[in-house]
Order: sequence, then C-alpha cells, then structure tokens
Amino acid sequence: MGLLQINKLNIAFKSGESLFEAIKDIDIRLNEGEIIGLVGESGSGKSVTSLAIMRLLEKSANVSGEVLLKDIDLLAISEKEMQAYRGNEIAMIFQEPMTSLNPVMKCGAQITESIVLHLRLNKQQAKEKTIRLFEEVKLPEPNEVFNKYPHQLSGGQKQRVMIAMALACNPKILIADEPTTALDVTVQKSILELLKRIRTERNMSMIFISHDLGVIAEIADEILVMYKGEIVEQGAVKDIFNHPAHPYTKGLLACRPNPKLQLTKLPTIADFAKESNGEFNYTKLKISDLQEKFKAADEVIHKNRKLLYEAAPILKIENLSTWFPKSKSFFSKDKVFTKAVNDVSFEVYPGETFGLVGESGCGKTTLSRTILKLIKPTRGKIIFDGKDISGFSDKEMRPLRKDIQIIFQDPYSSLNPVKTIGEALIEPLIVHQTLKNNKQRKDFMIDLMEKVGLTASQFNRYPHEFSGGQRQRIVIARALALKPKLIICDECVSALDVSVQAQVINLLKDLQQQFKLTYIFISHDMAIVKHVSDRMMVMNRGQIEEIGYPEEIYHHPTKAYTQKLINAMPMGINLD
Repeated sequence: MGLLQINKLNIAFKSGESLFEAIKDIDIRLNEGEIIGLVGESGSGKSVTSLAIMRLLEKSANVSGEVLLKDIDLLAISEKEMQAYRGNEIAMIFQEPMTSLNPVMKCGAQITESIVLHLRLNKQQAKEKTIRLFEEVKLPEPNEVFNKYPHQLSGGQKQRVMIAMALACNPKILIADEPTTALDVTVQKSILELLKRIRTERNMSMIFISHDLGVIAEIADEILVMYKGEIVEQGAVKDIFNHPAHPYTKGLLACRPNPKLQLTKLPTIADFAKESNGEFNYTKLKISDLQEKFKAADEVIHKNRKLLYEAAPILKIENLSTWFPKSKSFFSKDKVFTKAVNDVSFEVYPGETFGLVGESGCGKTTLSRTILKLIKPTRGKIIFDGKDISGFSDKEMRPLRKDIQIIFQDPYSSLNPVKTIGEALIEPLIVHQTLKNNKQRKDFMIDLMEKVGLTASQFNRYPHEFSGGQRQRIVIARALALKPKLIICDECVSALDVSVQAQVINLLKDLQQQFKLTYIFISHDMAIVKHVSDRMMVMNRGQIEEIGYPEEIYHHPTKAYTQKLINAMPMGINLD
C-alpha cells in the first residue's frame, strides 16, 4: 500500500434534477518520495480529484470511495479531524497565487498565522521559520518579502510564497494544482526545479497537476492521463511519451508546438480520435505520421517570405520609447523613469505574422498598447499605413480604430457578462456605422461566427455559457468584424488548454489566409511564437535583443537571453 491510496473514487454534482458524474471510479497510488503527474484538459477531473483529497469540495458533492492516508480514510473522518491532516500531512499549491493570497495581509503574516495555529510556536519563532522558508524557496531578500503585500511581488515570487506556505507545517504530501500555468517559461522552469529539489531534500511525495504533458515530463515519475473523470492511460513518463496507447494521450502530446519541427498546422485531438455519444472512435495514426503530413516545405516557406517582404510595411516603428515616471528625488528636479519600451525600431509587412516574445515585464504589452495609442509614447514614430499616428489625438484615432484590432489574453474579461454575444459582436458595427441596419449586421456576424467555428444558435447566449476556447473564438470574430488591416494578439492563447490552444492557433492561421490578415502575435512561449511567426522579435527590459526568422533564432540565437528562453522550454521526450 502506498503513502496515499485512492480506491474507487466517484464524485457527482447536482445539475438540475440529474447528477453530473465528475469522477468515475478512479484508483491512484502515491508512494513515498514519488511525483505523480495528473494531466488532462479543463473539465477532465484533475482539480476535483485534488479537492476531494483535501476535503475541500462543496458540501452538496456526492462522494464515494476511499482516500487512505496510511490507514486513515480521509473521506470518513469529521471536518474537525480533517483539520489536523490538512496542511500538516497534506498541503496544496493552487494555480493562481493572487487569488489564493489575501491581498490586504502582508506575505509574512499569512504564513506565520498558519505556523502559530498548527505548530504552536510564538510569533517570533513563527517569523524566523517563515524567513527560513522564504530562503528555502529562493525568494530574494526574504526579510523584505516578509513585509510586502502580494501585489508588490512578481508572479513567480507570489508562487514561491504559496510554496513556502504549503511547506510551513512539514507535510508529507504536496498537491500542486497547475502551479506554473500562468508563468513565463523561465519562471516555470525555476519553479519546477525548486519543487524537484524540495522533493529530494524532504523526501516529499507530490501530485503535480497540469494540462501540459511537456511540463509534466519535466517533473513527474509516473503520469496519469484523465479524460471526462476517468483515467484513460497511466504509466512511467518515458513509456507514455514514447509509446502513447490512448488516442487522447496522442492528441495531448501532438498538439503542443514542437520547436524542432516546422509545421503548417498543429495536430489536434480530433486527428487521433473522433468522439460520438461519449465514445472514442480510434484512429491508428502515429504522432510522427501526422507531423510528417503537416510538415512545411522549405521552398514554399521561402517563396511566401519573398512575396511578403516585397511590399511596403503596413507598420513601421521608429525609435519608439514609452517611459513611466517612477519617483522624484526630494533633492533633485530630475525624475526617475521606468523605461518599459526604450528606443525600439522594427517593421511589420502586410500578410505577415510578426512574433513578439519575452518574459513578463519585458515591454511586450506596453509596446502593443502604445501602437494602439492606448498609451501615449514618450518619443519616436508609429507609422501605420503610411501615416505617422504617434501624435494623433483621440478624435483623429477614432476612424483608425477599425483598422487596428486587439485580441486579449482573457476572453471572459473582454466580454460584457450581461450582454449576449450577439450584442457584443454587433456593437462595433454600430459604433463605426458599418452596414445599413441591425438585420444586415446580424446576418454578417452570424456568417462570421460560422467562419470561426460557432453556430447561429449561439447568437443570443451569454458569455458564461461558453467554454474558454469558444469565448476566444467570439473575441476573434469581434476583432474581424470591422475588417481590420492589423490584429494584435496579446497572449491570446496562453490561458487555454494545449488542445484548445492548437485549435485557436490553426483557426488564426486559416483566417489569415482567408481575410489577408496581418498579425502581431505576442507570447512568452517561444515554441508557440516560433510555430506561428514569419519573423520574430525577442524583447528584454524594454529593448530588442534580436529580430529574425524563427528557425534561425531558435537554432542559432545570437544573444544569451534568447538562449535562456530556449533552454527554459519544456521539451518533454522524443515522440514515436
């Protein structure tokens, strides 16, 4: 028997008059010092399983089976008894540290509170232990972090505070629920290395949850693949990667861009298995077969590039800087500035996908908002379609808004929750007085919805009735509505499952061909940017590190920073 043994776990939730089966008869065994990777898309049951182990599910959940910690069934004990195990024996790191940390409490106080409660130490002893924990998770200047609020820390630092909090009571088991999903690849790599080191030093067992098999391969000993509440495949990491048996596993492995390959489109789960009435219709395709089918021919790439760069650029950025005043010295008139974008120059050509990659804080988003004139540039020129718009007023910019559109990272916050998607889609057409009346606008938008993979029957539904991938399709349709000349995609797939991400990337490429679109594609993920881009630019601390063709930058980077981004990419294991 393992340290943690889950037997015949079933979880159901009330859905109207019926029950929705979230987990169906699953078994998991976690041994001492072992890391199990739990992988699957949103809705597969990963997080529900972890919450069941922690006894954090809503009271209305219908739960049966056993969760045995040694000989104790955690599902059978009282809530008061469970409190002795939660945090002490089993701790959990959640996906989004900003929502897990109390924004009005200093970071140190949030951890000392737990230590005083569980370990019965006094406040001074708890503070000393917290600072030692901050040192263990490699937080810079731990004494200062102790007195900072969560909003004063970076994403990676907040996640390290969450890890320190989980380690505070010396648990035997750590559950990490998507702990790196929202982080840059470099920060992600450091968090994975930290967790592996903690496992070794403390002989701690771990359940690591992710939708990305590439990330799982970096840390886990064994993988369990979940789909719609069931474990469809499990085994050692090398076995799963080199010989995936289930079509769903093949799809998850294949749909993440492989930076070593140049593909015209990404494989998706649907290429390996068609689902009908909840059952898979298997295909016998190998991942390598499909990748060979989608492999881009070098001569075609070169021909397309030659055509792209014969035209005049649609966007030309000359010595652009966007600075923000940081502070003003009491004794000096000189201001200190944060140079978010500093003396940047580049061109984007009609029909091109211009990739922009770099870590959080490198200036990518500030640059995109400056191009859109949502932020006023400090100096430099923004030449769009032959006109220098850098000095344009809001009134002068208004007619140009239809020509430059943006797709944001989070589609849910981009949509008004009290408006139907039909209303949201038609609104820009009304603002810019496009077409004669609302009937024509509705017909036009329904046609566009169908082009992005939605249906006319969804026109009057609200945003909360759609999945993340569907919401992103809605936002894409809205961006296309005004027939723009340039679309800025600002981390527009980073919040999606890898399988949905592949579908959206393929859609963007198809729409580009159909509507002759030009993209600036922004991401912190080098693999995705390499796949979608005709050229790519690497940014660091507001400046350009290098610009070039994706395969040249990937195989022959000229800057150490670019090499660091490449080294941090989760590579997984060779396929097939």
